[in-house]
Parts: sequence; structure tokens; C-alpha cells
Amino acid sequence: METTPIKFDILAKDPKTLARRGRLHLNHGTVETPVFMPVGTQGTVKAMSQEELAEMGFGIILANTYHLYLRPGHELIKSAGRLHGFINWSGNILTDSGGFQVFSLEHIRKIGEDGVVFRSYVDGSYHEFTPERVMEIQSALGSDIVMAFDECAPYPCDKEYALGAMKRTHDWAKRSLDSHDPNQAFFGIVQGSVYPDLRAESAQFIASLDTDGIAIGGVSVGEGKELMMNAVDWTVPHLPEHKPRYLMGVGTPEDIMDAVIRGIDMFDCVLPTRLGRNGSLYTSQGRINIKNNTFIDDFTPVDPECDCWCCANYSAAYLRHLYKCDEILASRLATFHNVYFYRTLMIQIRAAIEQGRLMEYRKEFMAKYRRRRASVHDDAGRQENNNGSGHSYSGHRASGPEGQDVHSGG
Repeated sequence: METTPIKFDILAKDPKTLARRGRLHLNHGTVETPVFMPVGTQGTVKAMSQEELAEMGFGIILANTYHLYLRPGHELIKSAGRLHGFINWSGNILTDSGGFQVFSLEHIRKIGEDGVVFRSYVDGSYHEFTPERVMEIQSALGSDIVMAFDECAPYPCDKEYALGAMKRTHDWAKRSLDSHDPNQAFFGIVQGSVYPDLRAESAQFIASLDTDGIAIGGVSVGEGKELMMNAVDWTVPHLPEHKPRYLMGVGTPEDIMDAVIRGIDMFDCVLPTRLGRNGSLYTSQGRINIKNNTFIDDFTPVDPECDCWCCANYSAAYLRHLYKCDEILASRLATFHNVYFYRTLMIQIRAAIEQGRLMEYRKEFMAKYRRRRASVHDDAGRQENNNGSGHSYSGHRASGPEGQDVHSGG
């Protein structure tokens, strides 16, 4: 009997928005949607163990094709039981195509219709990514969802460049689809930069392919929130109702809610882990900078409304002390709390959709979130709602090599 690597059920719809409450059935278990997927660039969600992620209830994480290809190599990972066995993760894994990293790391030597020649940031060696090669690598990794190889146009770029990148993305999507492992779910990627007609054209083309899901790429690259949400608005009307929709590299709690309202089902973002490592914590009363003097003698939890083990066992004063002493435990605790915050946020969003009150929930959440217990600005995470540059801590997507989270692609 023939089996499929993915099945998507829509369980409920919010009556006042385009939001959907769904369920993804994948090779390694069921995933409730809307879902936030922690980013595990090099086979690890930074400062977290796989056991902690599973205990929180995450059924899917991301890994980065580009980085795992360069180090330790997809063949080694395949020999270790593929990525699930190599990292000891029993849940689902989505791997990006490496397209975003190839184009953003500025090591490109040649872009052609066949693919991209680039230089490794690890040892300076030269490599070529074609759609077929990228599908071969993702097959070796054994991920549950694979992404088409695409070209992510930078922001800003003129329309001519965006058009060329979109056409390459469409051609590469067909080649990726033809060569992907049928045991893996396949997602195409919509491009088109900030041009409404290109976004519509790209959405219609990707929707015409026999994909298992559709992603919106080329967002959160410095264009600002309004243009990012415009890209979603220009795209969603052209997407099929029955396939999951994935907004790549997004985002803040407010961004996620606003995209869910527009009909998006899947998200990933480096902010919870990156900001946690640098002392910025999400709380029910806004994002805080735990390094502030405000917390010197604050013996209450970081977030009194949170039931994670960081908040249950440690005070804000202690966490501040750890950061001031450069203790590793500071990053561990803050990252755990931030990832748990996103986990709780998604549970509440799903419940609000089921209850038909997503807009009311958003209003209640934001009224409290904007109270801001303390200053949210610091050197590690400025302008949370400004979507700054993809190469700084203010953006949602990082492309840097060693030691940084890296967004999944698109």
C-alpha cells in the first residue's frame, strides 16, 4: 500500500480571520499547527538539548543543509543513521535548501541557470549547489520535510533583479521536485521580493506544482514589518487551501500572530535562542534586558506568569548575576525560558483559533506585552519590531558562520 510522507488536516478556522488550526502528520509524528519550529542550524538548537525540546512538546525542529554539508558532511551523517540518529532526535526535522545561506554569506563565485558555485567559509574550498545536488544532500540527511533550492533576492533590489531571481527559483523548484526523495515531504518556495505582481506570479507558479506544502521566502531580510506582511497578503490568496503554508524566518510574537491571522501555519526564527544568549528575555509583559540594574535585587521570577523551570527555580537577580559573571548557565536558562515562551504562545494561539477568538486574544496579549517590565533595548537585540538587517541582531534571520543561529532558507 502506498504511503505519503505528509498529511495535513485543517481542524478549525477562526471566523474573523484567515487563521487555521491544523495538524501535520509526518514520518516522525504529528505536529499541531500553527507551529513554531526551533532553529537547529548545525544539528543543535543552541544551548538546548534534544531531550528538553521533546519534553516541551516540540514535534519538529529545523536544520541547515548548507552548514551540515560543509561540516561534518552529509555522507558522514548518513552513515550515523541520518540526521535523526546523528543528533538523537526522534521528532520531525525540516531542512532548508541552503539557498539563503549561499546567497547571503557573500562567498558566491558564480551564479548560473544550473546552480551556484560558492566558497566554503570553513576552509576556502569551492563547491557547487544545483537543485539536484541539494536534493541529494537532503536525502542523505533524511529530513522529514525538504525545501526546494531557491534564490533569495536581497533587500533592497530592483525589479529586474527580483524577476531574474524569481525565474531561477521557479526553474530550480521544478528540478528540485523532479529529483527529491519521494519519502520526504517537499515544499516549494515563493519569491518576488517586495513587488506585488511578482509575488502573485510566483505564488501561482509554485501552487501549480505538485508540492506537499508552500513556503513564503525572501522576507525578514531588512524590508520592515509592513512590507513583510504585504508579501504575505500578496501571496496567500493564490495558495491552495489544503496545503500547509510556511513563512520563513519569522519572527517576533507579534509578527507570528499577525501572520497566523493572514493564514500562515508554520514559522521558524532564531530570535528566542539568539536573544536568550545575549540577555534578552521574552515575558508576558514584554521583552526585557536582564542585564539592567533594575534586576540587581529582583528576587521574583523573570516572568511570574511562566511555569518553565527557569522561572520556577531561579530569580531575575540570579540570572542577572550569571550574565555579569559570564557564566554559561545564563545562556542555558534564558534560552530555555525564551523557547518555552514561544511554545506557550503557540499553544495559546491554537486554543484561540479553536475558540473563534483569535483577534480578542491578540488584543489581550498585546495590551499586557506592551507594558514592558523594563527596558527592552540592549546591544544584543535592538528594535524588535523593526525587522532590521538580516546581518545584525535586530533581524530574524542570521547568515553568519561559526557560533550563530542561521535561518533555514528562502
